[in-house]
Amino acid sequence: MKLPIYKVLALGLATLASLSLQARSATSQPVPLSGSARPVIEEFLLRQAVGLPGKVGITIYTPISGALPACESPEPFLPGGARLWGRVSVGVRCHSDQPWTRFVPVYIAVRSVYYVAARPILAGQALTLTDATAREGDLTTLPRSVIVDPAQFNGATALNQIASGAPLRRELLRDTVAVQRGQTIRVRTQGTGFVVSAEGKAMTSAAVGALIQVKMQGGTLISGIVGPDGMVERTH
Repeated sequence: MKLPIYKVLALGLATLASLSLQARSATSQPVPLSGSARPVIEEFLLRQAVGLPGKVGITIYTPISGALPACESPEPFLPGGARLWGRVSVGVRCHSDQPWTRFVPVYIAVRSVYYVAARPILAGQALTLTDATAREGDLTTLPRSVIVDPAQFNGATALNQIASGAPLRRELLRDTVAVQRGQTIRVRTQGTGFVVSAEGKAMTSAAVGALIQVKMQGGTLISGIVGPDGMVERTH
């Protein structure tokens, strides 16, 4: 059966539109940067990323304006306020006879262990190590407050209900106070071959793992770390 001419034209226009959208989608995909500037940028970013909490992965893309012009000594730099976290724009300068400056899109991934709720957690519940499960992922895709250290949740109290599998975040928890200000507590001092304990008065309230000052019976102020049993381990 032969189609009317208007249907043939409509079908042709629809096909062309579909092909145009596919081509546009394909060309909009980021293209990894090539050329001699790429290793220079990567080395610069790796130096800057020292100290990030995990394994750093760097992907450098070609700018929308196209490949970088040739340059004997490209100079990467971070624009003011730029942070090496997730998507960031890195500047590149070239001090040649025809100097130029370009901005290169970069993705900084930081893979590390973080913690999620192992089961539903009720508001007001004190957490233990068994209440969380370790997972590994890209921290740049998670809230900045996600917990990466078990000490940050062990003994803390949930402020709200937390669903099973949800990332534990610092703002969802409150440190449980183990020592109250003015409370009489014992301070333990350990040395080579000896352990001594004595009583003192807590100068502030503190949670487990926190640094606290204690006024000893003789009036001396010492500092120590609050233990799970409420005893303070003197620091030297």
